[in-house]
Amino acid sequence: MKQMTTNTLAAAVALALMPPFTGPAMAAGFADDAKATLQLRNLYFNRDFRSTPAAAASKAEEWAQGFIFRADSGYTQGAIGFGLDVYGATGVKLHSEDDTGGTGLLPNAFGNEGPDSYGHASATAKAKLSNSVLKIGHLVPAIPIAQASDIRLLPQTYTGGALSMAEIEHLDVQAGQLREVSYRASTNREDIGSTVGGTSDQFKYLGGTYKLTQSNTTLGLWRGELDNVYEQNLLNLIQSIDLGNWKLGGNLAYFDTSDNGDQPLKIDHQMKSVLLSAGTGPHVFRVGYQHSDGETAFPYLRENNPYIANYIQILDFARADEKSWQARYDLDFAQYGVPGLKGLVRYVNGDNIDRGAAGNGSEWERDIDFTYTIQTGAFKNVALQWRNAMVRSDVAGNIDENRLIINYTIALM
Repeated sequence: MKQMTTNTLAAAVALALMPPFTGPAMAAGFADDAKATLQLRNLYFNRDFRSTPAAAASKAEEWAQGFIFRADSGYTQGAIGFGLDVYGATGVKLHSEDDTGGTGLLPNAFGNEGPDSYGHASATAKAKLSNSVLKIGHLVPAIPIAQASDIRLLPQTYTGGALSMAEIEHLDVQAGQLREVSYRASTNREDIGSTVGGTSDQFKYLGGTYKLTQSNTTLGLWRGELDNVYEQNLLNLIQSIDLGNWKLGGNLAYFDTSDNGDQPLKIDHQMKSVLLSAGTGPHVFRVGYQHSDGETAFPYLRENNPYIANYIQILDFARADEKSWQARYDLDFAQYGVPGLKGLVRYVNGDNIDRGAAGNGSEWERDIDFTYTIQTGAFKNVALQWRNAMVRSDVAGNIDENRLIINYTIALM
């Protein structure tokens, strides 16, 4: 396994650095606008299950090193420009044991320390006409109804096709179909799963945003279908207002989700999400509210980052009929003589969870997150991050968690 994943990353780098098989005129745009980076991510993860029964894991603890290579070409010259992007990622185990495995850093579970390394490589063919771009192959979607996750060692990725169109000023339209997923700690590509059960070999989406520049308003309308699992519509309003030295903002999202196709799931869910912010100088204050209104939890693609206010470090506060509120404070320490240091503290409380015969439940999570980016010297731009979370939940149990992350991105071209 170790040799195979090392070769995978090497092959991706080699492919990206090969000269394009085109003439000089065609190659000019392809090569001149090309860029390549290697991201190094070192991650230590410790999750303490404080009230776990004796027969189960008392904690999950692992340490690993990730290498994430990305190379994006420009476009060949002509009415239609063509290009190629290459991606390769490898995760290397630094510490893992059978009785503490299953953090999500490695392709393993409790009782299995996992392989020494894992990884995969893929490529994206792309074409550009005017302000429209078509991509086929490796995809990392970042739209409200499909946001690939990058919160462990290696990112979650998909294969499929995606079309983005920006032919009308202030209007951005996105359409596509995802066919397979590679989860964060996996070497395999497989059918796409959801958080409420069911899998499918296709997720189709269509939607976009329109910006009203005079009022600093962005309107969004999206639809997604995980074939034979669920279909989902999203209405989104983003507003920002400058008021003296304050910058005010709001993000309102309403999801309406139902079951789709020939399958046993019964889904009828409405999610209401509101996140308000007020910032001045180095300070930003946020409050959020979320109602997961349905007999099931809020459906979204498995391991995605859902576009809701109270999805945070451990919990998403999206259980059946759950209502939750959030308070958050961010501080940039640059104005206090420590440039590069940023931090936040956040608290979310959820209640009214429908637990069936067990009655209603509640839960809360408190997060502390500090990141320091070195500003000068040999280690300039190396980012050091500490993420701490505490959970007390009638459903998930009691959890204390720490993550220590070192990130550094090297520009190769």
